[in-house]
Amino acid sequence: METDRLPAPVLLHFADLVRRALLEDLGRAGDITTDAIVVPGQRATALLVARQAGRVAGLDVAGAVFRELDPGILVTETLQDGRDASAGEILSKFEGSARALLTGERTALNFVGLLSGIATCTRDIVQKVAPWGTKIVCTRKTTPGLRLLEKYAVRVGGGSNHRFGLDDAALIKDNHRQIAGGIEAAVSRVRRHVGHLVKIEVEVDTLRELEEALRLGVDAVLLDNMPPDILRLAVAMAKGKALTEASGGITPENAASIAATGVDLISLGWITHSAPALDVALDF
Repeated sequence: METDRLPAPVLLHFADLVRRALLEDLGRAGDITTDAIVVPGQRATALLVARQAGRVAGLDVAGAVFRELDPGILVTETLQDGRDASAGEILSKFEGSARALLTGERTALNFVGLLSGIATCTRDIVQKVAPWGTKIVCTRKTTPGLRLLEKYAVRVGGGSNHRFGLDDAALIKDNHRQIAGGIEAAVSRVRRHVGHLVKIEVEVDTLRELEEALRLGVDAVLLDNMPPDILRLAVAMAKGKALTEASGGITPENAASIAATGVDLISLGWITHSAPALDVALDF
């Protein structure tokens, strides 16, 4: 995926995240170290550099951090989100208030490191399953408050998004089924409650549960923690009837064998909650 700018919905929502992140760092007294050392009006140039190779994401967010502190900061992106950077490559250049650049440094790096790490991790797993055409999708296992940005980073890495929240699709999981008294009761209640455009997915653990879900005509089935041999049978049963999603216990080492079963989607929580941050730095 290549993009020159964040999508409009992300741009509209993330400004508040930037302000809250800065307030968290500035506290009540501001950057007392920088304010003591740097004279007002002093200018500087800073380069955002990749210390290791990876897929870049979050450069617009970094620019927004500095511009929140000083709207006069000049931002020049030498690379764009969605591109792969090599170690030592310059990603962006920032020119303007030295105080703003020093004060916003850590917040900007935190955003870019986190999002680029997710994008890189997603890119790598997407490449592993590419021969089978399987889509990699993220989950709601995201950092509280940062879901929109983290799901954006997944798309930058070549993945796709699962639900953004509890309101955009119905996913009936094992605890829902337990409380409702079974798959049929749960599906029936959801159908009475949601609109006709809302898709319904049911999590199943066995082929018998899958057979019941398919009989009810659900839109998708989440095949939970099934080994490849059982997963292959499940995919064959669901073919032409429902979208198939494999989830649970999927790693970079076994992702290819899972994709080889013919499953439509592989959902992974760890690409958002456990992806290591990309090492980036700000050089003055």
